[in-house]
Amino acid sequence: MVQYSINQLDETFAALSDSTRRGVLLQLGRGDASITKLAEQFHMSLTGMKKHVGILERAGLVKTEKKGRVRTCKLGKSRLDSEKAWIEKYKEIWDMRFDALEMVVQELKQRK
Repeated sequence: MVQYSINQLDETFAALSDSTRRGVLLQLGRGDASITKLAEQFHMSLTGMKKHVGILERAGLVKTEKKGRVRTCKLGKSRLDSEKAWIEKYKEIWDMRFDALEMVVQELKQRK
């Protein structure tokens, strides 16, 4: 079973809560990109994009590498396994609740 850290979950979900950061991950899924290129694609300042990338990097979702004056971003090593396990745990709980509700609804329908 995958073990997860509450702090890691908080950082990951906070990073994923922003649409720009989700867009950056989508873009990096297509290929590595410099922070400058990402800033241009998202129509934002270099400083703003550096902040977004920093948040993604702290969450382990992005890795940056500096070569000369260019900082290149690529997807990090996080495969979201612990986050997936956390979500699955709660999905099971909700599935059981909805199944129980469905049984009650079916009982009420049969009484009519």
